Amino acid sequence: MKTQAQLIQNIIGQLQGVIKMIDEDKNCFETLTQMKASKSALVSLINKFLQENFVKCISSCKDQDQVCKKFFTEILKNN
Repeated sequence: MKTQAQLIQNIIGQLQGVIKMIDEDKNCFETLTQMKASKSALVSLINKFLQENFVKCISSCKDQDQVCKKFFTEILKNN
């Protein structure tokens, strides 16, 4: 199983590929497909981060209502 850092490196590689495709004026459909793959990988990373860090994030919310509200707002916005 890949670490979060490895997943980020993969996403960076995908996005660099997208930049190259745009610079080389590649087929729009293929470029869009790569963009969507990058987005999907980023969503997977967000989900993995939440799964691995949810309890820690929640436990750090004690006596910090604003921080908790912001955290949950971000979760709802991103998923």
